[in-house]
Amino acid sequence: MIVRRLYYILSYVGLPLTLLWGYFWSPAYWLLVILIPYAVVGLYDMLTTKHNVLNNYPVLGHFRYMLEFVSPEIRQYFVETNESGRPFNRIIRSLVYSRAKGQVDTQAFGTQYDILSVGYHRANHSLSPKDVAESEERIILGGPQCDKPYSASRLNVSAMSFGALSANAIRALNGGAKDGGFAHNTGEGGLSPHHLAEGGDIIWQIGTGYFGCRTPEGGFDKDMFAEKAKNGVVKAIEIKLSQGAKPSHGGVLPAAKVDEEIAKIRGVPVHQDVISPPTHSAFDGPTELMQFVQHLRDMSGGKPVGFKLCIGKPSEFMAICKAMLETEILPDFITVDGAEGGTGAAPVEFTNRLGMPLNEALIFVNNCLRGIGVRDKVRVICSGKVATGFDMVEKMALGADMCNAARAMMFAVGCIQALHCNTNRCPSGVATQDPIRGRAVNVPQKRQRVHTFHDATLESFREILGAMGKAKVSDLRPSDIHRRTADERERSYAELYSILEDGALLAEPLPEEYAAEWQVASANQF
Repeated sequence: MIVRRLYYILSYVGLPLTLLWGYFWSPAYWLLVILIPYAVVGLYDMLTTKHNVLNNYPVLGHFRYMLEFVSPEIRQYFVETNESGRPFNRIIRSLVYSRAKGQVDTQAFGTQYDILSVGYHRANHSLSPKDVAESEERIILGGPQCDKPYSASRLNVSAMSFGALSANAIRALNGGAKDGGFAHNTGEGGLSPHHLAEGGDIIWQIGTGYFGCRTPEGGFDKDMFAEKAKNGVVKAIEIKLSQGAKPSHGGVLPAAKVDEEIAKIRGVPVHQDVISPPTHSAFDGPTELMQFVQHLRDMSGGKPVGFKLCIGKPSEFMAICKAMLETEILPDFITVDGAEGGTGAAPVEFTNRLGMPLNEALIFVNNCLRGIGVRDKVRVICSGKVATGFDMVEKMALGADMCNAARAMMFAVGCIQALHCNTNRCPSGVATQDPIRGRAVNVPQKRQRVHTFHDATLESFREILGAMGKAKVSDLRPSDIHRRTADERERSYAELYSILEDGALLAEPLPEEYAAEWQVASANQF
């Protein structure tokens, strides 16, 4: 190997020659500042068995690992095009930053997207545009069994826990929610003091770890729940069954983020990985899930209660629908998370290969709720890469009543998509528990940006809705959204998917696409 030979020459020949040279001319000894560390590092590299590259390429091989370490930044700043970045491309990130800062959010010289590429989405505009009232930006959350319905914004902060995000990031998000009159979902990490510090409306998420209402053994503590649920800022309760980024896998908080404060809030050991169980222990099966919904509703004083899930096996969601019919208990809302949803830490295969994408999931959930005749009594909330006004229009046309945004809200707080959320080394201070890094998030400034982004996105949403000739969100239909397919044609979602009529799953014959799954679904088990 040429690099090894170079090492031998510089170490075993260069060092002695340098010492000899220095004997006659003392400034030559300065070369030892380079040669001695080079010789020591190279010797270690050749003796180690940890890295093959370093063993074969002593010293020089370290440059490979240095470049690998900064490769995400190199790709983001020098390689990716405006529309090729993942998970969010530069076009979307720049739009969020501009709207959050109140800067110009227009674009010159035409679209940068390839509008003829497979998968491109668009809507039809109208020659008779409408003026959409600001009242369309809000909706009542709470069904007929709810005593304390909540007037919610159509766009809210999606579930992000304290622990996944820094204290200042949580406070900025909650402050923005307070200023803008929208809701902030706590994530499964519990109702922390930072969620309550700014006074914004809260949707309290209860996950399988029951953080914030957890017994020492890890079960559900109903007394602790009842006490916290009656807090005035808690407007709704969400039971987390699964999430899109890691469905059927418990939440993951790396040990590096579990400091003493996090451990105290969650009731877990300090400096150890916090991995929530994949399933709930407080209930078993669809029927008990509905009973748990009613139990939480009663203990919270009648506040809206729903659940969040990523669709996997269709028959399992249908089993929940059958449980609704048998128990006559309805959730006030269902949050549908798409497989494209994000998280701070997840197994790669779970993120890449499990779960139903959001658009297909919305069509399915709406068909099931319509099929059993309860769609008008249950709100559908969606989450999964919602960042623009068009995203909201698209999701609501496919069946959502409200949208939750997580990563877009993180951009508004200052996230730069560095992809270090799982390392505790977030350079922007958003997704870290390092107190020094976390202080980079200026709460008064960032809460204003969250508020501004929310309002600007809703304004864009209303403008697009009006441009489509719709005066109300309820006028949107799956036929309004078109997707370019592989045969160089466009098809609306109404053409791509069957849309069920009310009560279609309660009558014969059953819709062909749903018949097999509906017949095997049981209210007693998932």
